Order: sequence, then C-alpha cells, then structure tokens
Amino acid sequence: MPSKLIQKTSYDEERRVLSVWFVPSGHRYDYEGVPPDVNANFRRAFSKGSFFNAYIRNRFPYRHVDEAED
Repeated sequence: MPSKLIQKTSYDEERRVLSVWFVPSGHRYDYEGVPPDVNANFRRAFSKGSFFNAYIRNRFPYRHVDEAED
C-alpha cells in the first residue's frame, strides 16, 4: 500500500539496520538495532506511517544518510 510518509524501505537483517526513504524529500535515514520481527510487522502494516511513528521513530538510534554515501 502506498504511504504518504514512507517512499521505500530496505532492511539489512545481519546488521539489523532499517533504511527508510521519506516522502517528499527522498531523504534516507538508517535506524539501527531494529529486530527482524519489528521489520516484518512494519512491512505487513496497513499504514506504514502510523506503524513507523508508533514503533520505530524515537525508539531506535538513527542517522541521516547523505546521498553521496549511497
């Protein structure tokens, strides 16, 4: 389902890093220490934005990834 907040995501299970690209800026943020079950529930969530705000934002350390780092 399309989201008004989340453009796309990727998850590195080995490192437990969830990468999130936001609408409309396209900026990427990497959230560290995200357990696989949280990522799986995020992917299944009807509202990605609501799930993100409730279970990921302000719960995991994060960093902005510059486009040059991609």
